[in-house]
Amino acid sequence: MLKRKLLAATIAATLCGTSQAAVDINGFASIKGGMALGSGDELYGYDDDFSFKNESLAALQVKSDLGDKLSITAQLLGRGANDWDVKFEWAFLSYDLTDTLRINAGRLRTPFYKYSDFRDVGYAYDWSRVPQSVYGLGFDNIEGASLYHTTTLGNFDSSLQLIVGSYDGDAAIGDAAADAQIDNVTGIAWELGQDGYSFRMAYLVGKTTFYVDQLDNSATGLYAQLRAFGLGSLAGELDIVDESSSFAGIGFNIDKNDWLVVSEITKASVDNSFISDQESYYISIGHRFDNITPYVSFEKEDNDAKTEIYAGVPTASPIFGPVAGLVNQMETERNSINVGVRYDFHPSAAFKAQYTNADNKTADRKDSVLVVGVDLVF
Repeated sequence: MLKRKLLAATIAATLCGTSQAAVDINGFASIKGGMALGSGDELYGYDDDFSFKNESLAALQVKSDLGDKLSITAQLLGRGANDWDVKFEWAFLSYDLTDTLRINAGRLRTPFYKYSDFRDVGYAYDWSRVPQSVYGLGFDNIEGASLYHTTTLGNFDSSLQLIVGSYDGDAAIGDAAADAQIDNVTGIAWELGQDGYSFRMAYLVGKTTFYVDQLDNSATGLYAQLRAFGLGSLAGELDIVDESSSFAGIGFNIDKNDWLVVSEITKASVDNSFISDQESYYISIGHRFDNITPYVSFEKEDNDAKTEIYAGVPTASPIFGPVAGLVNQMETERNSINVGVRYDFHPSAAFKAQYTNADNKTADRKDSVLVVGVDLVF
């Protein structure tokens, strides 16, 4: 496990070691196919037709050592789900202030999760995909700068990252598409590790604005209708304009005597809006038998709708239905069970198979999917 992580981190982690060559080119890929197992099931983009597009991807990372402690890193990534259109996932400059202190500036991976830096590098972990209940916040990168410090504290290895920046791009709110702008992102991520054990925490804040056409349109949107009914204060409680937002996460990892246990718990919130507080966690347990690693994991997503927002609106009012529908659609209670196996048939490639069953209690439906494929680094 450690060997795999070191190899993947060399390719995909934001803070890799100084290259001895003028230019280093590395890459990774995932070739995966899957399908939903029940008639009418839909999960992670799969339906009852077998598809190789949804989760397949390929990437190249180029790093150039410019000398005098300065380097530049760029990562180009294409996803099958996006018709293999290649985009810059990362692009940043790095400068080593000291042997233990580095600053990065440019387009960076936001350190929300344990596997943030290499969530796309399937070879770096045993699952077929990172747990979607936790890793589904909606965006991964920011434009900004980070300060990264590594040291030892007693017998512990310490990695501390401070980050500032902003995000401007697409996001999803329930089933609706939105333009998102998150300013003044400021955060900290800290991980301590010793002898196969590690603990991690992250906390980030920002100012969030979402624009959804059917809500924000100044002439026909829901907020305009509310103001026309003299309910401007209610519109203010619903809309998402420069609202304070936060993300908090903790996690731990055990890799001892061939037993593998990893878990993360997260909470994300946007104040003064109709977006529910998003509380999620997962726990995964596996055991390594030489080059075969079976595992099982459980995920839970529990987002309560902010029904107090419309508690004072009469049910007979013509705007009660639209407002209640907007708020209630943000409620989600879903449990997912994953059972899978990883087979390291090559020093740089692993075959994986994973079955997932998701029980969406809010929608009163269960969906299942089976995915097989190969993750590799080169």
